[in-house]
Amino acid sequence: MEPSGGDRRRDLRVPLLLRIDFPGSPGLGDATENLSAGGLFIRTDRPLPPGTRVPLILSFPGLLEPVELEVEVTWRRDAEGESPAGCAVRIPADRAEDREKLARLVRSAQEPREPAPARRSYRVLLVEDNPLLLAMYEAAMKRLRTGDGSIDVAVEWARDGIEALARLQRKPKVELVVVDLYMPVMDGFTLVEKVRSDPGLMLTPIVAISAGGDEARARAVDGGVDVYLQKPVHMNQILETVRALLRIQG
Repeated sequence: MEPSGGDRRRDLRVPLLLRIDFPGSPGLGDATENLSAGGLFIRTDRPLPPGTRVPLILSFPGLLEPVELEVEVTWRRDAEGESPAGCAVRIPADRAEDREKLARLVRSAQEPREPAPARRSYRVLLVEDNPLLLAMYEAAMKRLRTGDGSIDVAVEWARDGIEALARLQRKPKVELVVVDLYMPVMDGFTLVEKVRSDPGLMLTPIVAISAGGDEARARAVDGGVDVYLQKPVHMNQILETVRALLRIQG
């Protein structure tokens, strides 16, 4: 991940949030922070020492078909301030096919996209019973709005899964749900299950934010959440995730 000289100019990093799954550990997905043709940085608390070879799968729901790679850990970063823990990995020299897979992914991310509509409006439902966290998430959503009005984000909230489900079944349509997993009345796990079993709602992107750890992550991912973020979560993580799921270029 640390090219030098001319290689550094050719191996530019692309800030791209993708989901990472590890074969043999179903449901315990992590995420990328950035990637280049030679490697990527993974946000993870897994104890992966430098030199370890790891098989992984890169994907993003609705945007990217799964890409299987084998990588080698080059260095680790501990969590500090706004920077989550993680590790840098590279494609080993004997994995030329995997290097080409990653290079194609980077080229695809750098390709010009079709012009966006002149104005786009999104409606986000926050499902959270903690007023302080709700205010933080709402502030993050509002930062997606643009000064020229080309992108507008309407934010609604529900205190539990029952309120959330009732809102999702009404119009106007909600484009994204951000949900806590542990709430009274109806928890986030049950809400996700009901959304994924409803033909009219099943494709709605869902972000789960929880302090539940690996067990909660596995259960949430198995239940159908698109992205799981571990508390404490930083505002930039929320912004990157929502931009990716709503396909907002920012």
